[in-house]
Amino acid sequence: MVKKNKLRIGVLFGGRSAEHEVSLVSAASVIKHLDKKKYQVVPIGLSKEGIWLGGSTVLKFLKNPQTSFFKKEIVLLPEPNGGRFYKRTDIKKIQGTVDVIWPVLHGTFGEDGIIQGFLELTDLPYVGAGVLGSAVAMDKIIQKLICQQAGLPVLPFVYTNKFDYKKSSAVFIKNCQVLKYPMFVKPANLGSSVGISKVNNLLQLKIAINLAFKYDRRILVEQAVKQPLEIECSVLGNNEPQVSVLGQVIPSNEFYDYDAKYVDGKSNLIIPAPLSKTVSRKIKNLAVACFKVLDLKGLARIDFLVSQKSRKIYLNEPNTMPGFTSISMYPKLWGHSGLGYSELLDRLISLALANYQDKKQLQTSYKPTKQWYQ
Repeated sequence: MVKKNKLRIGVLFGGRSAEHEVSLVSAASVIKHLDKKKYQVVPIGLSKEGIWLGGSTVLKFLKNPQTSFFKKEIVLLPEPNGGRFYKRTDIKKIQGTVDVIWPVLHGTFGEDGIIQGFLELTDLPYVGAGVLGSAVAMDKIIQKLICQQAGLPVLPFVYTNKFDYKKSSAVFIKNCQVLKYPMFVKPANLGSSVGISKVNNLLQLKIAINLAFKYDRRILVEQAVKQPLEIECSVLGNNEPQVSVLGQVIPSNEFYDYDAKYVDGKSNLIIPAPLSKTVSRKIKNLAVACFKVLDLKGLARIDFLVSQKSRKIYLNEPNTMPGFTSISMYPKLWGHSGLGYSELLDRLISLALANYQDKKQLQTSYKPTKQWYQ
């Protein structure tokens, strides 16, 4: 019997994002838990400058760039070539091949459709949402407009861009007054709560707007829910998405900011979330509806806010490549749903391959009835 070759999984991490460090931690966990009997792991690092790096120690190098860990600069060409990648200084020298790419990238240039568009050009299967789903889910403004149009419950919000705000900041500040304090001010495209502020008065609002503009040219201001239950759920699938048990986050800070998520280690998770069956069922149905309307694939962690007073449910946001450490909420919720970490990785790779095969069935050329161009 001929032994089947292992699938070569290119794990892509790092990148030109404020969430670079989060990506490194997620990737380390994915690499550790991929079943080495089934897969050959190919680490591919992206420096903060956007340089592609290969080699077995590239993850250690990106965690500490001052070290002398061996690394090599590589390129993956934007063309179908069987997943080959090359030496950067000599693209005739093949450095290896991959069968599937796992872009364990969070935030800008990784979770926003940009790397997905590049991978479409390479004709490689990849884990997660495609160009459209990634871009729309990442952009908080467009995502909320679409979800609102689809009848999903989103909180009241207003938005602007840097050009219009500089032209007339007073107009936007006036528009914000249709909302009530407290409010959240957010960059349109970023994750891990980077650049987000909770504000309780006009002075804080103006300061928060300037902070958000440091991270994006477009921002939104959103009504806050007073003392909400922060509920998260994990969605898995392509055309028939499944939803995990729900979890509640109790942040260590006033809201679930970057420090509360990653740094201080004091936030608490309650799994399953202390919700009635009726509320839980509604949230799960909304999660599936959001997943489908945004054309997501593979995975997403979808976050909700539940008013403790009225029990009203609000869609907060979807995350198309959530944190993936063994203690991150996405895999943790699936663990409580009976799907272990390594098995979850298997499912996601299978979903990537299935989605790729679905797309390959589409026609990409058309033969006109008569020659009309020279």
